[in-house]
Amino acid sequence: MNLLFATSEAVPLAKTGGLADVAGALPKALAQHRADARVILPKYEEIPSSYLEKFERLAEFTVNFSWRNQYCGLLRGEIDGTVYYLIDNEFYFKRRGLYGYGDDAERFVFFCFAVMEAARYFDFRPDIVHCHDWQTGLIPFLLRTRYAHDPAWSGVKSVFTIHNLKYQGLFGIELLKDLLGAGDELFGSDGLEFHGAASCMKGGLVYADKLTTVSETYAKEIQGWEHGELLDALLRYRSGDLSGIVNGIDEELFDPMNDAALHTPYRNSLARKRKNKADLQQEMGLPVSEETPLIGIVTRLVEQKGFDLIAAKLESMMKEDLQFVVLGSGERRYEELMNEIAGRYPHKAAVWLGYNDRLARRIYAGSDMYLMPSRFEPCGLSQLLALRYRSVPIVRETGGLKDTVQSYNEFTGEGNGFSFTYYNADDYWYTVQRALAMYRDPQTWKRIVANGAKEDHSWNRSAKAYIALYDQLLSHRRGNEPWPVIS
Repeated sequence: MNLLFATSEAVPLAKTGGLADVAGALPKALAQHRADARVILPKYEEIPSSYLEKFERLAEFTVNFSWRNQYCGLLRGEIDGTVYYLIDNEFYFKRRGLYGYGDDAERFVFFCFAVMEAARYFDFRPDIVHCHDWQTGLIPFLLRTRYAHDPAWSGVKSVFTIHNLKYQGLFGIELLKDLLGAGDELFGSDGLEFHGAASCMKGGLVYADKLTTVSETYAKEIQGWEHGELLDALLRYRSGDLSGIVNGIDEELFDPMNDAALHTPYRNSLARKRKNKADLQQEMGLPVSEETPLIGIVTRLVEQKGFDLIAAKLESMMKEDLQFVVLGSGERRYEELMNEIAGRYPHKAAVWLGYNDRLARRIYAGSDMYLMPSRFEPCGLSQLLALRYRSVPIVRETGGLKDTVQSYNEFTGEGNGFSFTYYNADDYWYTVQRALAMYRDPQTWKRIVANGAKEDHSWNRSAKAYIALYDQLLSHRRGNEPWPVIS
């Protein structure tokens, strides 16, 4: 089957978050199942020249949307066996950063139209266009409206993946009408209208043939009011077309046996892992101690990631015999708090504000435990990377964290981490203390680490689930009638 991934970011070309990891890794995994999966994204200024050198120009054409007529270049390149297409328009995409501009609505409406027009110049014909998050949510909408009878898209089906329902691409109705050249008939409650605004994500949720999200638990959570972001009624209506498929990780890219950032390569040896712990302690200015449990965090310092819980029990944590290493950036109040704690407890806490890929890998490898008490987490990749590097996760039971981390049961010996259900500081702190107690029993700790090592968190398992979904979609081809919806 031929698959076109439409995305606003993909590794190794451009990345701001987990979406890029999925869009870069999943096509490679699908190729192992004889699928031709290709990726199309904007040609951003920040794409490294070393990669741009691999691209050739396929075509130049004009994209007409509403009254606008914009130049578009289409480039093609192959990186690590995956074919990438770039949509080139310097007016929209030759800027620092990927998002956050006042004309983001126009930029990504253009991108969606450009993808539709680019199909005329591809050197392959997609069976399915797989769209990701709000930036590409209008592609399923266009496929069923403006391009419903276009020969270039005849018979093509669509899949829309929700990576984080919180970010919906909400804009003024009049603005989106102007950009799409559409009338009132497409902006009712059964179209793009959303509580007085217009939603790009709703375009995907209403018009795509199949919907997916990045874990089974998150697929259930977003059908309820707490995590549904006011779209829960629509998602319940489309529950028969909605499935949760947990993300994987690229096990070649993240391999403690072949990671240049590490002091000592290892697989399952805790003795060799702890050489990396000693090296991390030394680099971060902490006392070198094999016996002292080291808790790592690599994340955005925001409330979604549970930092209000961490903050509430930080003083209690500093009274324990432990060490704490944090890498990340985010809300100013949490950045200041982390710096303050590191200043007051220099022998227990170390903080690096910002992001550093080398240090992130060293924290995964050097930490005994990995802390991720998120308020909500559609999937989460960090807990999977922690398991890959044999660091035991401490998580809240939400979204993909619930699907991938099973709390250790001392009676059965099962479980690969520690978890708590209710989002409150006392349950969080009890779970951390339980993990610390288990660490002090070497045989128990070896068992927990070994449990995590048995599991397959590669993209191979996820790719099989996507292939099954694609097969189901292609064996039940539907017409071009729009889906009825409940607002």
